[in-house]
Amino acid sequence: MSARGDEGSRYAFHHLPQKNFPSLESRDTRDRLVKWSMDGRIIAQAFSFDQNFKGYQQEDFLMGFFNDPDVNTNLKMLSSSGQWTTLNTSVKKVEVKNILCTKVSMSFFDRLYCEGVVRENGYIVKCFDEYCDDTLIADELRKVLLLEDSDHFDLFSLSDREEFLFCLFKHLCLGGTLCQYEDDLGPYLETTKALYKDLVSVQKDPETKEINIISTVFKVSAYDARGLCYPSSSSHEQTFAYLIVNPLKRHVYVLYHSFGTSSFCN
Repeated sequence: MSARGDEGSRYAFHHLPQKNFPSLESRDTRDRLVKWSMDGRIIAQAFSFDQNFKGYQQEDFLMGFFNDPDVNTNLKMLSSSGQWTTLNTSVKKVEVKNILCTKVSMSFFDRLYCEGVVRENGYIVKCFDEYCDDTLIADELRKVLLLEDSDHFDLFSLSDREEFLFCLFKHLCLGGTLCQYEDDLGPYLETTKALYKDLVSVQKDPETKEINIISTVFKVSAYDARGLCYPSSSSHEQTFAYLIVNPLKRHVYVLYHSFGTSSFCN
């Protein structure tokens, strides 16, 4: 879906620089991101907004977000030369994909522990090297993620693959340009879980006591007068931006990554 609109949105946004995302700041995660060639190229940011969020107003919300002055001057992105900059342009159109966000347990990935993909000890089964576009496939996990004709692709249904939890997991597994893959599933699951908990908000149903997710997740691409401008001027599966909206706190979190060579710096 595309959102077009005037810049007179009802919503006003404010950058929240004090908001921390421990999952991206811990030493263990930083070490992994370096190994996966994502360090220095992935960031999470927080913004508040001043009106109740309603799903049917998402086009106004997204156009208002990208054209809000405080967002425009604080929303970080990587330039083509690999330098951090801000959006700082007038957005004319937003393409948005609504992402499912219903999973509350990492048991979602238990099905990977099957013959031929991941052994009981967590070891990822290797395979002969092949390529899917520019991505090296050297193990059965990547076959599950990328190759529709793989023996185990149907471990996850099409709707499973639309889940935000699956999207995060896949992004971390595929990594950046010089990604060094893990031999063990554990680091991928641990990092996915921590990041998911940082970004997604839950609420306990007072009657059933069940935990329900209240966040709404969008995958977004923004266009200015010259064309695609965010998350990058060129598209890649591993260049992405997700907006995660908490309607109760009136917060929107941004998870951004630009595919490329890690900067290996803080």
